[in-house]
Parts: sequence; structure tokens; C-alpha cells
Amino acid sequence: MSTKYKFRDNDKLYFVSFATVYWIDVFSRKLYRDVFLDSLRFCQQNKGLELYAYCVMSNHVYLIIGSEKVPLSSLMRDLKKYTSYAILKAIAENPEESRKEWMLWMFERAGKKKPNNTKYQFWQQDNHPIELSNQKITAQKLDYLHNNPVEAGIVLSPEEYLYSSAKNYFGLNEYLLEVILIE
Repeated sequence: MSTKYKFRDNDKLYFVSFATVYWIDVFSRKLYRDVFLDSLRFCQQNKGLELYAYCVMSNHVYLIIGSEKVPLSSLMRDLKKYTSYAILKAIAENPEESRKEWMLWMFERAGKKKPNNTKYQFWQQDNHPIELSNQKITAQKLDYLHNNPVEAGIVLSPEEYLYSSAKNYFGLNEYLLEVILIE
């Protein structure tokens, strides 16, 4: 088993990236992005998640997180488990989702490949946590996270992208989630 990507020290901050199976563009729909953001908000308020930065792209997510209360591996497990269930339910119940049958088929197909799944698999199984052990790595990951929508050609500057913490860092008041700013 690989030991490269593991949460080792719960006193540190971590840059975490994770993606949907087959890189399916689920978060191109506001409804599913909002389910994910509501789940992050719940974890902040009830599970001890310290959120320092985030960016939700169409098929993957970047976070900078920490926690003094709960092991980060447990937080990530619970977040991914709940969002898998909630987003799959939202897809199945959304009468306006034109890709519903295809997406559910793909998630079921992925689920059949892993014996620990009951039916579907929404997220890829890995998280790729990277410990932010010094200021240089922290600044690089924060910059990478916020510039991802710019590099993807979605916006011209990071603070224009609604589904990231760039607005928080630029001091704008129209952000979606509270974050702890990294100095």
C-alpha cells in the first residue's frame, strides 16, 4: 500500500484534491455544487473542519483543511461518504437532469469494480493530501487552488470565480463559505 498520500500529522494543514470517478462533470450544475458546499458548511459547524481554502471545479475539488478536534482522515471519509449519497440522490431526483441515466450508469459501473461499494461509486477513492509543512509550499498550493479556474479558461482572474475562496482572500463580501485566512 502506498504511503505517499496520507494524513500523518493532524496538527498540520493539508492541501487535498479529489475527483469524481471517470472525471464526470457533475459540478457543472449549481444544484450539485450547492450540495457539496452545504456539506462543507455542515462539517465546519458540526464536525470540527477548519477550512482555509477551497475550489470546486466541474469534476474535482481542492481544499486546504485542518482540524484540532477530529482526525482529518475521518473528516474526509465522512464528507465523501455523505456527499456521494446526497449528490447521487439529487441526480436521481432531478427531473431536469438530461444526463441522469448516463451518469447513474457510470457511477454504478464504477461501483461494481470495487467490492466495498453497495451500488455506486461517486468519488475516486484517493484524496491526495499534501502536508503544508512550510510557508513556500502553502503559498504555492493556495495560489494553485485559486488560479485553477483561470488556467481552465473559466474566468480571467481568481476572484471572479464564485465557487472558490479567492473572494475571501481578495476581501470581497460575496463569498459562499467562511474560511480561515492563511497569513
